[in-house]
Amino acid sequence: MTRAIFLAALVSTAPAWAQQVDRDLISGCVPCHGADGIAKFGETPNLAGQNAPYLLNQLRAFHAGKRLHKEMRYMSRHMTEAEMEAIAAYFASLPPR
Repeated sequence: MTRAIFLAALVSTAPAWAQQVDRDLISGCVPCHGADGIAKFGETPNLAGQNAPYLLNQLRAFHAGKRLHKEMRYMSRHMTEAEMEAIAAYFASLPPR
C-alpha cells in the first residue's frame, strides 16, 4: 500500500512528460485504453486528460459492482483505493487528443 501511495503522489505532482508510473499498475488498462490513454477501439473511452475525480469515481463504481461492465469489473475487483487513485491521476495527467 505504501508503494501505491507513493505512486499517487508521484503521478499527481510530476508533469505528464516526466511521470514514471509503475507499468505493472496500468498494464491491465493498456490493451484497451492505451498507455497514452487513447483507446484502441471505438467503443472504448479515451482516458487521457479526463478529470481525475471522475476517473476515480468510475473505477470505484466498477470495483463495487455499481457500474456494470464485465471486463472493468474483472480488472478492478482487486484494486486498492490507492491503486485506483494512482491510475486515475496517471490518465488524468496525460494530454488529451
